[in-house]
Amino acid sequence: MAIGGLVSNRNFGSFIGSGKVCRGEQAVLLHRGDRSSIAFVHGNMFYRGQKANGFLSGYTCGQFLRNTVHLDENTSKPLSISPDGRRLVSSISLCHCEKFHKIHPQQRRKGRFGCYSLPSPLHGGWLESSDKGRIGNKGTCAYYKSEEFDITEEKVDSLPSPDGTNEAVLVGGDMQEAVPLWQNFPKRWVIVLLCFAAFLLCNMDRVNMSIAILPMSKEFNWNSATVGLIQSSFFWGYLLTQILGGIWADKIGGKLVLGFGVIWWSIATVLTPIAARIGLPFLLTMRAFMGIGEGVAMPAMNNLLSKWIPVSERSRSLALVYSGMYLGSVIGLAFSPILINKFGWPSVFYSFGSLGSIWFALWLRKAYSSPNEDPELSKEEKQLIMGGSISREPVKVIPWRLILSKAPVWALIISHFCHNWGTFILLTWMPTYYNQVLKFNLTESGLLCVLPWLTMAAFANIGGWIADTLVSKGLSVTSVRKIMQSIGFLGPAFFLTQLSHVKTPAMAVLCMACSQGSDAFSQSGLYSNHQDIGPRYAGVLLGLSNTAGVLAGVFGTAATGYILQRGSWDDVFKVSVALYIIGTVVWNLFSTGEKVLD
Repeated sequence: MAIGGLVSNRNFGSFIGSGKVCRGEQAVLLHRGDRSSIAFVHGNMFYRGQKANGFLSGYTCGQFLRNTVHLDENTSKPLSISPDGRRLVSSISLCHCEKFHKIHPQQRRKGRFGCYSLPSPLHGGWLESSDKGRIGNKGTCAYYKSEEFDITEEKVDSLPSPDGTNEAVLVGGDMQEAVPLWQNFPKRWVIVLLCFAAFLLCNMDRVNMSIAILPMSKEFNWNSATVGLIQSSFFWGYLLTQILGGIWADKIGGKLVLGFGVIWWSIATVLTPIAARIGLPFLLTMRAFMGIGEGVAMPAMNNLLSKWIPVSERSRSLALVYSGMYLGSVIGLAFSPILINKFGWPSVFYSFGSLGSIWFALWLRKAYSSPNEDPELSKEEKQLIMGGSISREPVKVIPWRLILSKAPVWALIISHFCHNWGTFILLTWMPTYYNQVLKFNLTESGLLCVLPWLTMAAFANIGGWIADTLVSKGLSVTSVRKIMQSIGFLGPAFFLTQLSHVKTPAMAVLCMACSQGSDAFSQSGLYSNHQDIGPRYAGVLLGLSNTAGVLAGVFGTAATGYILQRGSWDDVFKVSVALYIIGTVVWNLFSTGEKVLD
């Protein structure tokens, strides 16, 4: 890395915090090899260097020598550049030091490393192993002999430091220096955060229609049947690309597929007001197009994380990404009314849709389909990822017969159906329940609809950390997945059964929130299991199970209306509880956390 700044008192702390500095008592360390280094911290002197292509940096935190040191490539002796632009050809004679073992015990070779504490830091002279009498306990410098001559071939800028002394700064050349914290941020978590942002936009663009449809229906004189048709048109495209999105992601990579999905649905969102003014058929087509874009998001994300995230971090990473969906619903429901009241209903689609272009620019620059494609990924992080997840060549043929012959695959499909039946009913019919049963007005109902999403976002991340902690403690992945999904099934079932016994609206809202909070533990159960049982086909597996989940939402929402015409809300909740119990039994009998598909 080229030196990009001045090493001075103001960034001494950043060196210490970077993990590149060896701190100790009276220690000068010299490692020969690919990453030789020198570090000295004692009294009022700090000396630190990292060899890369022959360069070392030196620095003191008192009033002593400040310089940049160049190692001679042939002799490995340091060539010191002084502040006045003259070079000191220096030789350091190092001998064995016991304190060195406390820092790097694996380098115990006498005569090649040493530490010296000298009474006078400014005098030159040779230090040999026999010069024990010249080594003190209170001095603070490595002693070396030097002779001066003019330097012309090195480009050095002499700049004033804050305390008035000069420091030599080498311009160009390779050298490792203090790196800002954001540059050391794990690349795999950059991918996770970008997926989180994509899912945030996904639900913001999806829920805005549920608010904007009110003024739109008045402007265009739509009846209830037309409104229902518009709301359902999204699922036409969404169902179409669940499995296709998984196939594309597994074959050509998740980066391209997710990038395509975000741009596609963002454009469809921006064009929605124009389509509405042209005519109803164009609006229905545009909403279906939006569903096509959002349909590929989950399979593509699952494919990406199966390649980037080791199993020890799988639950928390998926929980964070899915919490983006929940927070996207919160933001969409909160800001849509404000934008509509101030700028009109088209502003919701224009503003939310335009955010996709910002995300896409970051995605193209930072994202890669797999760690093997990222040229900036460090060796250490790549080894960590490859040690916890398996890298494979892109899929050319999907083995449908093999996939559908596995019991854990069917456990995923059935459990996803049972899970989404209850989840979609609660999220779709909750405002109506608040209004008809709890007698809240529409404004109160809208505000309280945000609470379950917030609860799900919080508990999804809590569940993710719990699951990964259990795995790191040695509990099998199979056990962890069964425990977390059992909570995700039985928690909502329990709290829904309590709704018929509560006496106050506050307790009813609390039960609904707890139901959705416990439901979020499913992110560490069935939603993490696709990558467990078939990491190479994670996109296809999610496409399969999520197709069943979407169908459950469509049929469950319609069935609820039919039940309410002939029965009560208790009957609605009983159906959901029954499916939750069926899902629990199927999951615990047939699911596994082991890989069953190569």
